[in-house]
Amino acid sequence: MKHLSAVNKYFWKYRFRLVVGIFFILVSNYFGILAPQVTGFIIDFVQRSLQLPGYRQHDNVRAYDVLVQQFIHWVEGLQYSVAGIVAIVGITIILLALLRGLFMFFMRQTIIVMSRHIEYNQKNEVFGHYQQLDAAFYKANSTGDLMSRMSEDVSKVRMYTGPAVMYVVNLVSVICFCLYFMFRRDVALTLYVLAPLPLLAGTIYFVNTIIHRKSEQLQATLSSLTTNAQQSYAGIRVIKSFAQESAMYRFFEDNSLNYRSRATELAKIEALYFPSMTLFIGLSTLVTIMVGGLAYINGSSNIGVDTIVEFVIYINMLTFPVSAIGWTASMIQRAAASQKRLNEFLLTQPAIVHEPGAPKPAISGEIRFEGVNFVYPNTGIQALKDFTLHIKAGEKVAFVGRTGSGKTTLAQLLLRLFDPTSGSILLGNQNIQNIDLAHLRRNIGYVPQDGFLFSDTVAQNIAFGEWQASQERVAAAAHTAVVDEEIKGFAKGYETIVGERGVTLSGGQKQRVSIARALLKDAPVLILDDSLSAVDTRTEKTILERLDQYWQHKTAIIITHRIFRHLQFDKIVVLDEGRIAEIGTHESLVNRGGLYAELFAQQQKGDDVANN
Repeated sequence: MKHLSAVNKYFWKYRFRLVVGIFFILVSNYFGILAPQVTGFIIDFVQRSLQLPGYRQHDNVRAYDVLVQQFIHWVEGLQYSVAGIVAIVGITIILLALLRGLFMFFMRQTIIVMSRHIEYNQKNEVFGHYQQLDAAFYKANSTGDLMSRMSEDVSKVRMYTGPAVMYVVNLVSVICFCLYFMFRRDVALTLYVLAPLPLLAGTIYFVNTIIHRKSEQLQATLSSLTTNAQQSYAGIRVIKSFAQESAMYRFFEDNSLNYRSRATELAKIEALYFPSMTLFIGLSTLVTIMVGGLAYINGSSNIGVDTIVEFVIYINMLTFPVSAIGWTASMIQRAAASQKRLNEFLLTQPAIVHEPGAPKPAISGEIRFEGVNFVYPNTGIQALKDFTLHIKAGEKVAFVGRTGSGKTTLAQLLLRLFDPTSGSILLGNQNIQNIDLAHLRRNIGYVPQDGFLFSDTVAQNIAFGEWQASQERVAAAAHTAVVDEEIKGFAKGYETIVGERGVTLSGGQKQRVSIARALLKDAPVLILDDSLSAVDTRTEKTILERLDQYWQHKTAIIITHRIFRHLQFDKIVVLDEGRIAEIGTHESLVNRGGLYAELFAQQQKGDDVANN
């Protein structure tokens, strides 16, 4: 239960519903427990009234509930025939059943509805926590596993906060009511009836231990299965292009067989509960009839036929709650295993923390990297080594270098997707770690290498982050990104759905829509991370010409492996293995004959081959 203590805050939040629900459970079971007493009375009444053979007078009035005593007193005062009294009692038993059913309905309306509220809150909590976790977390965990924990595991926990709680309270209340009246009726017979319960308790404890372990294994296997499916759907074009459908199917089938095997093992263990419950209930019924019947025949106690009938009804009333012990315990064990998996992530603290109340200074665009070193936490690769650079407000800077030289890392550090291992990054005179995180990111327009588009309209994708932007502003951003005319050519224009990850658009169109999204923010700092790789040369030239007008008074950082000859930069920074290898203008770097000149020569040779 230590893992499930994490949901106690929700029970406290919905304590009114919980308390009212428990009240309805108690009232429902109270009306239920009256029926055996009324039944016992009418059997005794018929025997007494008709003077049936073998009947012995005995006093059981003290065993009845106060309400039943009043009812008995009223019925015995009626001047009706035995048949009439039986009819009245029969109607009363029906009314008690209806009242019990009515309060059972109210019980479910409060407890089960409460669990749905808790499920809603918990999913929001998990999703909100996911959004706070840093990029390193997402590099270490798969999307399928994250989805499985928020959907399947939260659903398993809901079974604890709703049905399990309801059945536990129902079980406890029914047992308490039954035992109270059974002991009042006959202590010795009650002890005989309860004799099989220690065996029941031992069975439950033994099986629960196994269920808890296998539940954890089952949920972990389900996460692997979900991850496998998610990756297959996301990479379906790659799978088809390499004709690997059969191989992926076999891989998924192996995971499915593993899940089926574990689920079957768990089902077999859980299957022990119900025959065990039936066995113990059957033993209790046999003990009741045998011990009660012998005592009645021998006349050695105050037990009558009505007592035996009443006890049998009590045992039948206990049948579902006791048989539900196994089911409820299984739900709790599964919920505990799922909550443990949820806690693993909920207790994970993000490395990048949003400090409430952090300052929100005006950002001019001046950037300083001072002795920055960065090592990726998952791989141990050092991406930047003693990196120091000053970018003045309004400057246009290009970062050039081979793959893996640390260019993209600079953008991620500036956005605080990661924090430097050592050194500092300043915007103006303020360390970015001291700036309000949301404020920092709102003032940086960023186009990543793999521009992600949501399964929404083109307009909503461009307006992402600026939801209130007018259609005119959206169109203006698209025009600057040279994608406006193509969008207008779509069947529904800006209202065209782009599909998951923008699958209906070409690579160049997705990149330009991503650029338009960043331009719409109109932030003082703009970062383009290799954002024109899928664009043809003519379109690239048009985009750069329009960007040259757009960023006149902005700080612009272009991260690229290509060299833009027709775009003037204030400085070009050449990176090599995380260090600044060269820095200068295009002309000075070409004349120097270093790494930049080598990259430029290779690009020219490639362009000549492409043109021929």
